[in-house]
Amino acid sequence: MTGHELKQLRADLGDAIGRPMSAADMARLCGLAPETGANMIRRWEVSGPSKQVAEQLRVLAMASDRHPILDNFDIFDRHDVPETERPARRQAFRELMRDEVRRRLG
Repeated sequence: MTGHELKQLRADLGDAIGRPMSAADMARLCGLAPETGANMIRRWEVSGPSKQVAEQLRVLAMASDRHPILDNFDIFDRHDVPETERPARRQAFRELMRDEVRRRLG
C-alpha cells in the first residue's frame, strides 16, 4: 500500500461510515498510541504503512464499496448461496465492516 492509497482509503472509509475521518481516527483503527498516532498516519500517507498495517487496513477497507471483498472473506459465491441472495449478503457484510470501523472509533 502506498501513501496515496492510504490517504484515499481514509477518504473512502469516511464516505462508508458517513463522516470524514481524521488522521487520529485512522491511528485508532491501526491501534497506534493516541499521542503519536496521527503524526505516524500523516507520515505513512507520504511513505506508505508497514506491510502488517497495510494487511489490517485491507480487511477494514472492505467497509467501502470502492474496495473489493477479499477472496478469503468472499463466502457469497458458493454453490449453496442462491445467486439472487448474493448482492444482499455482500451488502450486509459491508454493513458489518462499517459497524466494526465505527466501533473501533468509539
